[in-house]
Amino acid sequence: MNTRQLILFLLALSFAGSVSVASRADEPAAPPPEKTLILPGEVFEVAGRTAFLFTPDESSSARGPKPWILYSPTLPAYPDKAETWMHEQFVAAGVAVAGVDTGESYGSPEAVKVAEALHAEMVRRGYSTKPALLGRSRGGLWASAWAIAHPELTAGVGGIYPVYDWRTYPGVAKTAVAYGLSPEQLEPQAAELCPIERIDVAARADVPFCIIHGDEDTVVPLEPNSAELKKRYEAAGRGNLVTLIVAPGQGHSFWEGFFHCEPLVDFLIARAKAAAAR
Repeated sequence: MNTRQLILFLLALSFAGSVSVASRADEPAAPPPEKTLILPGEVFEVAGRTAFLFTPDESSSARGPKPWILYSPTLPAYPDKAETWMHEQFVAAGVAVAGVDTGESYGSPEAVKVAEALHAEMVRRGYSTKPALLGRSRGGLWASAWAIAHPELTAGVGGIYPVYDWRTYPGVAKTAVAYGLSPEQLEPQAAELCPIERIDVAARADVPFCIIHGDEDTVVPLEPNSAELKKRYEAAGRGNLVTLIVAPGQGHSFWEGFFHCEPLVDFLIARAKAAAAR
């Protein structure tokens, strides 16, 4: 290759590189994640997952770390309109609410890791290192799994007919898929992976709970879930840390009393604010 050919070759390489860079620069950015929110808020991405945030007015925010509630299950349909009143109360009290969609993960170790990424992002934004948690139905598995993995980062846990034992709902077979195991592999590991079996970790760390649960719930039965959690706290000498509100004659439904439960709402607001102030 003579000098003239070499110069032409280098110019061709330079031109190709510039075209490639320009092409990348002209490529449209990935679309932002989408989620329908029941209140004004923000939708963003955390660890490749869709997250949401309901924020109070700045005027209602306290100085220092800001209080917040970690919500579950953050699925495409949740939080839903049935919960509007309670989330309005949180925001009006100066408490933010955030959650991240980990799919039907039922509180798996992978779901906890994604929640850790959301937690880190919230702390980066000036929120408290110690949120309160709210788990509705199967969201109870997410909330209790977090409280067991990170009791030092848990101000308190609220529940609306929550699941704490995945053997009762959704069952071993569905949970195994979410945990990346076969049913035969998962069942023997219940002592390590099923939240109700390790709830004593949260009890010994003095993590308080406030739960409302119907006594005619056939989807998430009261006794092996919320009532069992209270019994285990009592066995650990921490029964006074669990407020269990039993709704007579109620099942797993959209009964307004579940979502307008003032003791539950007040508990979450108080716990989130106290942890942030501390």
